[in-house]
Amino acid sequence: METLEEAKLNLVYQIERIQTSDSVKKHLQNLGVIIGSKIVVINRSGSNSILLLKNNRIAVNRELLSQIIVKKSEFSEESWTSLDQLTTGESGVVVAIHGKGAVKRRLMDMGVTKNVRVTVRKLAPLGDPLEITLRGYELTLRKEEASLILVQKEE
Repeated sequence: METLEEAKLNLVYQIERIQTSDSVKKHLQNLGVIIGSKIVVINRSGSNSILLLKNNRIAVNRELLSQIIVKKSEFSEESWTSLDQLTTGESGVVVAIHGKGAVKRRLMDMGVTKNVRVTVRKLAPLGDPLEITLRGYELTLRKEEASLILVQKEE
């Protein structure tokens, strides 16, 4: 067992124990951070980390991360990453879309929805834009849009 502070990026963990005060535990429960739930550390910067819990992103400081004990989930081989991190020829299944409002609606109108398999066909020299194949057709996305799409990378 390890703490969330020691957890690797983009791997699925399951919360085992939360070692903090009752008031903080209650606040975490209101956010959905409860024992048994699956959680992913998707970014670290400075003293803060961004966690993915179900379909929500939560920013948490490192002190609190060290108080959350986790174990690798039975899905630990699954690697979640944003679509813009895939290289040419790699594919994955859409897990979540993090855009808000019009951006999320536009991506979904173009066919980017949960459980859809996407393959990166082409990357521009600087990585922007990228062309993906999904549902039998090609779609070109800006890198900024692709970063909002979380995928489970296929081996």
